Amino acid sequence: MLVFRKPLPNIERPQMPADVVIVGGGPAGMACALRLSQLIDQHNASKPDSPLSKENIYVLEKAREIGQHCLSGALLDPRSMRELLPGFEKEAPLEVAVTKEAVYFFTQSGKFKFPITPPPLRDHGNYVISLNRFVKWLGGKVEETGITIFTGFAGSELLFDGDKGGDRVTGVRTDDKGVDKQNQPKSNFEPGYNLQAKVVILAEGTRGSLTKQLIARFALDQDRNPQTYGQGIKELWEVPAGRIAPGEVIYTMGWPLTTNEYGGAWIYGGKDNVVSLGFVVGLDYPDPRLDPQRVLQEFKKHPFVARLLDGGKMIRYGAKSLPYGGWWSIPPLAGNGWMILGDSAGFLNSQRLKGIHLAIKSGMLAAETAFEALKKDDFSAASLGDFQRRVESSWIKDELWKVRNFHQGFEHGFWRGMINAGLQQFTGGRGLRNRYPSSAGYQHLKKLAELPADGGDETHLLGPAKGDGKLTFDKLTDLYHSGTKHEEDQPAHLVIHDTDVCNTRCIKEFGSPCQNFCPANVYEMVDDATQTNGKRISLNPSNCVHCKTCDIADPYQIITWVPPEGGGGPNYDGM
Repeated sequence: MLVFRKPLPNIERPQMPADVVIVGGGPAGMACALRLSQLIDQHNASKPDSPLSKENIYVLEKAREIGQHCLSGALLDPRSMRELLPGFEKEAPLEVAVTKEAVYFFTQSGKFKFPITPPPLRDHGNYVISLNRFVKWLGGKVEETGITIFTGFAGSELLFDGDKGGDRVTGVRTDDKGVDKQNQPKSNFEPGYNLQAKVVILAEGTRGSLTKQLIARFALDQDRNPQTYGQGIKELWEVPAGRIAPGEVIYTMGWPLTTNEYGGAWIYGGKDNVVSLGFVVGLDYPDPRLDPQRVLQEFKKHPFVARLLDGGKMIRYGAKSLPYGGWWSIPPLAGNGWMILGDSAGFLNSQRLKGIHLAIKSGMLAAETAFEALKKDDFSAASLGDFQRRVESSWIKDELWKVRNFHQGFEHGFWRGMINAGLQQFTGGRGLRNRYPSSAGYQHLKKLAELPADGGDETHLLGPAKGDGKLTFDKLTDLYHSGTKHEEDQPAHLVIHDTDVCNTRCIKEFGSPCQNFCPANVYEMVDDATQTNGKRISLNPSNCVHCKTCDIADPYQIITWVPPEGGGGPNYDGM
């Protein structure tokens, strides 16, 4: 029997007052905290008779250490950082500046190099970075200002005024610690805190659990396109010297994907002969048997990539989902006592494959809004609504408006998507109409009865990769290199609301796609003679790398990802 993680009832919880609580210590949350500190310091210097305090401003980060759960390719567009910390290049952990770009279209054994790099993929002026190290550095800057960062504390629940009808967010409850697999307190049990906050700023990353609660409670997705997502699978390699120049950037499209899927790969040359490579697959593919982790393994078999990696060593692995929906999918950004930032809101340019700079800028604008609210002691929707107006008058909208229909253009396959992308490039993002509609990615999954039994053109992408242990790897080998650790004796943090659907319907209709789209072998269908189909769902939640793909891509939408006990998860050191 599966027992899922949920708050314990009737527990007396410590209360802690706060002015601002930022949930999530990634680039958006750290930029928000740092900018807010700067504004408070400037205010206190100019108006010493009416100072503002930083003592009750807190950042909650579920990882054991700052940056530990942060994963990206990653290329940094420095635009927002130059606004936040002028001259940051002198001290930030930037690996190398981009010196060279190339874009290829792959066939199974050949390649075609684009004669001209498309403008969105021109990266001169950007930097190859480890997002983990960069956020760790940003976090140190925040701590130097006197703002408190609570690591190992996950936001498990939003607090509202009054009963279920309350329309104001009044704080955050942190996770209970020391709860066993049966959801009972252990001897080391510590109840979560109720942080009573004037404003809660959600910077949880893609498909944030509290953001999801907020969107559902207030129907914030009404009149929006559904958010769509991609899943990025990344490996870090050490390769022999001379294989790729530091700062060299390579993008590929085409093989191993077919024209039925959306996605592409990156290869970034870092310092010390370390290469970041990975593949992003749009989570709106039709065949539920497709396995994104296998897509990356097949990609590495291409002669061009195999030669690059020959004699090298894979040293790190990770996976992350990212929001592809664009401008029309972004929900309202503020309300009574709350704001939403970064990937949680959907600030990502899927045409450029970049979102870090947008996350940082959104954090800065939220900080400016929170600062004005603190001065006025007004945290109403009218006051915090300034965040929406700040975003819409900033270069965030300028950038995202030009690609507002980009991903939707690929709804009907690769070639139609490329035609749409070309039209949008010439019409400032409009294409054939101002707003392209879209549907949620999981709605694109076809039932097995609609697909060729042998897989057809996708045969090489279906099912788990076996791996040769040198160039290609199975999921458990890759997972080992993610450094993932969780407290074993705790309830599952992957909530399946009706396991009968898994055991009776999903296995028959879709072939249990959770086994395929999960990059960490969390989901398994195991033999069980008591079940109609002879199988039942089994979870390995300790494997979870927190990519949220199960919450996103499940065809029945019955899986909810909630934070495990704070501190658990991957260790993306150097990623």
